[in-house]
Amino acid sequence: MIGRIRGTLVEKQPPEILVDVAGVGYEIHMPMTSFYQLPAVGDEVVVYTHFVVREDAQLLFGFADKMERGLFRELIKANGVGPKLGLAILSGMSASQFLASVQNEDVSALVSLPGIGKKTAERLVVELKDRLAKFGKAQSIAVPPPSGDLLSTNTIVEVNDAREEAQSALIALGYKPAQASKLVDSVYKEGMESEALIRESLKAAI
Repeated sequence: MIGRIRGTLVEKQPPEILVDVAGVGYEIHMPMTSFYQLPAVGDEVVVYTHFVVREDAQLLFGFADKMERGLFRELIKANGVGPKLGLAILSGMSASQFLASVQNEDVSALVSLPGIGKKTAERLVVELKDRLAKFGKAQSIAVPPPSGDLLSTNTIVEVNDAREEAQSALIALGYKPAQASKLVDSVYKEGMESEALIRESLKAAI
């Protein structure tokens, strides 16, 4: 099991990053709530990871802290929830928001996430409410907005590139292409960079 990686952040293409560790590049899938907290490209980064082995792939999922990783591990134990859906859930909600939704049996909040229908949301509440009690009572924790140095200072992001990157990230998280395009267009403002655009799109979806 690969539980933690520390190295140089080489690339950021939401929702994936590439981390160089002693010359070996690790591709890591991250929920957007963790992605927003990454340092600038070229800086050192520490990522808590969960390693998934399938017949056709070996995948690394990364998180900003152990709590979010723990929630992800509980999520993928639930019936019908795989790593991709777990990633989408923790991209659309912070760890604290997800805990609150389950604790308060807020099915409507869960249904707003991609890939979550009413039956799945109800099943998540039933299966996870007791298991998530070990994380304590949820507190309202705001997800920090992306800072100005999240993109490399040598990178120029054009408007179309920002929109396309945001749409690609949403599609990777489970949104349908038409839905992703509509969300991005609904929140776009002149000069927005892709990470801010993704963050606002996910907020608009809830």
